Amino acid sequence: MFLLTLTAAALIGVALGLFGGGGSILAVPVLVYLAGVPTKQAIAMSLLVVAVTSAVSAIGHARAGRIRWRTGLIFGAAGMAGAYGGGLLGPHLPETLLMAAFAAMMLATAIAMIRHRRTPSAGPAHHELPVLHVIAEGVAVGLVTGLVGAGGGFLVVPALVLLGGLPMGVAVGTSLLVIAMKSLAGLAGYLHSVPLDWSLALPVTAAAVAGGLAGGSLAGRINADRLRKAFGWFVLVMGAFVLIQQAPPALLHSAWTAAAATLTALAAAVALLLRRRRTIKRNQP
Repeated sequence: MFLLTLTAAALIGVALGLFGGGGSILAVPVLVYLAGVPTKQAIAMSLLVVAVTSAVSAIGHARAGRIRWRTGLIFGAAGMAGAYGGGLLGPHLPETLLMAAFAAMMLATAIAMIRHRRTPSAGPAHHELPVLHVIAEGVAVGLVTGLVGAGGGFLVVPALVLLGGLPMGVAVGTSLLVIAMKSLAGLAGYLHSVPLDWSLALPVTAAAVAGGLAGGSLAGRINADRLRKAFGWFVLVMGAFVLIQQAPPALLHSAWTAAAATLTALAAAVALLLRRRRTIKRNQP
């Protein structure tokens, strides 16, 4: 199971390297369901994985001049404040609530990846950055990161394009800086009350980083749009699975009963239509 967990972590890194986001949303389910890590420890460990992988991936963008440092540091600082608060709050919330919120985040990420509407291109860069808007957005996105351990790249990039006036390529590079900063802050909040199993956290992080480097080298060589949609459907199924796992047994029983009754009614209606069609054919001269 340990090797399977490392393989899954590497694939998460590949997704991050290819898409610039989305892969980190699978870190918590992998740690919970494959590695058997308790939910709150899994969220903290996910924050470590996301922070390190994003920071390493950001190095290449920085060398290429695709990081707007002033915008990224302002957004990142605001995100750190929100993520640190989320990291302090998360350990005191019920695990079921955290996993349900995480499942909702997975569904939102999956829908964003499946639809993949092109982010509106930025107009001319603002002479003055709308600092208050960027700070508010950063705190909100950071709070989500701190609570559920997801990088939220699909939220950060559009915010940087629309609020910061950044070109798309620069927004992707800058978002990696922002994600690394706020993930570290969220981790710091969790570490106040949640211990980490470093013997598992370090190998998983190393595997994710290796996958991220591999994914970055594959970018541009494959049809990323088709792969993104397929990956989005996979995340959607996983999110539904996590959500079902957190539903109360009585609610699940009622849902399955309603589904079974609906399917039975549909089957009866189809059978009745087929019987009527056969009767009409027999009666025709």
